[in-house]
Amino acid sequence: MQTQQESRVSEASSDTPSRALAILKDIFGYPAFRGLQAEVITHIAGGGDCLVLMPTGGGKSLCYQIPALLRDGVAVVVSPLIALMQDQVAALHEAGVRAAFLNSSMTQAEAAAVERGMLTGMHNLIYVAPERLLTSRFLDLLSRTHLSLFAIDEAHCVSQWGHDFRPEYIQLSILHKRFPNVPRIALTATADNVTREEIVERLGLNGARIFISSFDRPNIRYQIVDKVNGRAQLLDFIRAEHDGDAGIVYCLSRRKVEETAAWLVGKGIRALAYHAGMGAPDRSRNQEQFLRVDGVVMVATIAFGMGIDKPDVRFVAHLDLPKSVEGYYQETGRAGRDGQAATAWMAYGLGDVVQQRRMIESSEAEPQFKRVASAKLEALLALCESTTCRRVRLLGYFGESSTSSACGNCDVCLNPPQVWDGTVAAQKALSCVFRTDQRFGAGHLIDVLRGNETGRVTQWGHDKVSTFGIGKELDEKTWRAVFRQLAALGLLAADVEGHGSLHLTAASRAVLNGSQAVPLRLQPERKKTSARTGSACEDRSAALDPAAQALWVRLRAWRADVAKQHGVPAYVVFHDATLAELVRRHPQTESGLSQITGIGTRKLESYGEELLEILRLQLDSGSRLE
Repeated sequence: MQTQQESRVSEASSDTPSRALAILKDIFGYPAFRGLQAEVITHIAGGGDCLVLMPTGGGKSLCYQIPALLRDGVAVVVSPLIALMQDQVAALHEAGVRAAFLNSSMTQAEAAAVERGMLTGMHNLIYVAPERLLTSRFLDLLSRTHLSLFAIDEAHCVSQWGHDFRPEYIQLSILHKRFPNVPRIALTATADNVTREEIVERLGLNGARIFISSFDRPNIRYQIVDKVNGRAQLLDFIRAEHDGDAGIVYCLSRRKVEETAAWLVGKGIRALAYHAGMGAPDRSRNQEQFLRVDGVVMVATIAFGMGIDKPDVRFVAHLDLPKSVEGYYQETGRAGRDGQAATAWMAYGLGDVVQQRRMIESSEAEPQFKRVASAKLEALLALCESTTCRRVRLLGYFGESSTSSACGNCDVCLNPPQVWDGTVAAQKALSCVFRTDQRFGAGHLIDVLRGNETGRVTQWGHDKVSTFGIGKELDEKTWRAVFRQLAALGLLAADVEGHGSLHLTAASRAVLNGSQAVPLRLQPERKKTSARTGSACEDRSAALDPAAQALWVRLRAWRADVAKQHGVPAYVVFHDATLAELVRRHPQTESGLSQITGIGTRKLESYGEELLEILRLQLDSGSRLE
């Protein structure tokens, strides 16, 4: 006997796949589906519920946008951020899709007009925040609307153990109770097994199909460096590999965000700040500049980024350690959404380990939450200290096995670290912590171990302890790495009051008595790179002959003008990849334009003549491109 879910799905028309493909080509301008997109679209179009895990840039939005156009009624998309709603609606308008959003940026009259449109079937898709959706007034409006489906974007926000928990998301199970016959699709780019189970349970998706795409983002180069002077290292990284590129720099505190942004500006980097403590107009203005102006670096707390659709972010940098692998993956995934080369860079040191452990231990959370948070931190530290491919370890965290033991596009693969027997060094370090009464931080302990007679060392009489000078064979940088890894391994812990002093843990006893070996990772010297890993726009331009480069510049200038006229970011008009294909193929007819990826029927009608004029003018100038 069929379940209600199976009965709904079985109603899918046999021509759904061909209709979906036609929409993909005609409206969105793409020639073929990627990965699991076609299967997901057929399932939800047929009335089935599902949970979709797909990496950032993998095409999640199409998984509900196309079913919304295949089914009768209005699709309601639950989205947590105003910026995401506005960007997606703008892009849909450019493609000729009837979409709208409801959020706090609108006047009462504007919102009322959208609501009337819902009742009269004027819209295919409506984007709404969970807070508004859950009001009794809006639920009543939904009950009077012909609904096609519910899409719950950023579904990981439902998880209390996750990095982006939103209390309102837990209440979204009401959609299944109030509208049991309306199919639902929940989507996220980040969810381990525990989070997946929580999404299913809290959203009432029991019996729903789960689609899991590969978490791999092969275009992103993962790079984690030993933090010495984080800001200076960040500046060197930007100048060497991403000068002039758009990027995001994440910091843990609001103060550090503002100081880092100001410092970068002083060094000639076009940087802006973003954090929750800023006024809404300032946040909105800075976000608009980041989205619409080329080459802006946004320095932000994790309050910024979720749902940002900007495809040409060439790097994401972390000056502070994230709280979990999920957080790290979600944040780094904002780089290279266009599939071009991008970098995920992080400076990581002992202070990060101490800070994160202290935050967990000193929090007022329940013991169960602290255990989960500690386990997530341990997994992230293992990624940071890995001596094997970072990508393989990252994918393994999400339960995805790799066919290779090395990706060839992370710092470990490109510049393998040495592993050495650090047992004796660990014993010296732990003994020094004990001999100085477990009251001092790493800097002081390193001075003692190296026999540095600083004023503080002599003041405390630590030039007389047995561990004074027993570590002269290692330099300061190596000792810093030793203490960092001992903290990462749980052999040292920091005081919860925040004074930075280190103390022994119960696990350190086995090392001190010689029953446990301690292999350590030696941070390799970073190799000088002769070429930049990012800057996809400039790299693509540099590979062109002079005539093609002139066309590339002209197309980008035209796109910028159109975007300004329409009040949207340039990438909403066309992605760089579309412009590059125009340069490469140089079509001379509307039929030829229609074969270019990203040019659907509406955009062909809107921009076809202007594009052909630019292309023909370039050809008439005597520069025929191959």
